[in-house]
Amino acid sequence: MPGGRVKPRGPAHGPAHRYIFVGGLHRSGTSLVASLLAEHPDIAAIEGAPVPENEGCYLQGAIPHTARHGIPGHFATDPAQHHVEGCALDRMDTRERLEADWAPWFDPGKPWRVEKSPVNFTRMRLLQALFPLAQFIVVTRHPAFTTEAMRKWIDVEERRFPRHWCDAHDIVFADIEHLHGVMIVRYEDLVGSPAAVRDAMFAFLGLGPCDTRIEVANGNRRYSASAQHSALCYPALGYAPGGVHVPFAPVVRHPLRAVRDMVTAIMAAQHGKASVRAGNAAEAPISRN
Repeated sequence: MPGGRVKPRGPAHGPAHRYIFVGGLHRSGTSLVASLLAEHPDIAAIEGAPVPENEGCYLQGAIPHTARHGIPGHFATDPAQHHVEGCALDRMDTRERLEADWAPWFDPGKPWRVEKSPVNFTRMRLLQALFPLAQFIVVTRHPAFTTEAMRKWIDVEERRFPRHWCDAHDIVFADIEHLHGVMIVRYEDLVGSPAAVRDAMFAFLGLGPCDTRIEVANGNRRYSASAQHSALCYPALGYAPGGVHVPFAPVVRHPLRAVRDMVTAIMAAQHGKASVRAGNAAEAPISRN
């Protein structure tokens, strides 16, 4: 029914493509993740758009995105910008408008479409309701380094950015419990073992590996002097004081056990924690302590 709630559609009636939505706080590495995904021959990406960082949130009119939306250091804890299933935007016309607005920017011949916008961080539950076969990659970066990187953009003390970072990730961890297909990629793991993390992301999408031309640099190095004195931490993601990150149980949720096993094995190996079981990482309640 036009304008009604979105209902899952069978494969025979659905589109020939699926979405992979990438989200995270600003300065977390979302653009790098999207660029690496876009190298795969089966993944289409927005390129050459007249908007910041080719972000799809600027190229659509279905979900409000004015100058008051997506503000760094604010959007992720703003209740009005936390969109979930059943909200006023969970309607068929929202989905149809998104498809129509984004279609010109994607190669129609590729089965996956990557859409990267930081605001996806708090829109995942709505996007899953609109696109039931979508999958999500959440990008995180140690709060000490994110705070230092954000100094170029905002007054981090005035905005209380460290508190914002922690509160935002608390919200997202709760949202993850409602998602069928999601994985967390830590920026630190990506820059430390780019080949392994790329392989894990492609495995998450059921795709094989591919060559890369992107040279991944560790942007945290420029902030090391400040971060080493920071008390900021977030144990659920393996983020310790002093800008230190330690191994943690990979967070991978996917309907297929085989996919969870493969992704978690790749991620656990690069963490040096091959004993982590995919089922536990995917299904167990997530501790934020």
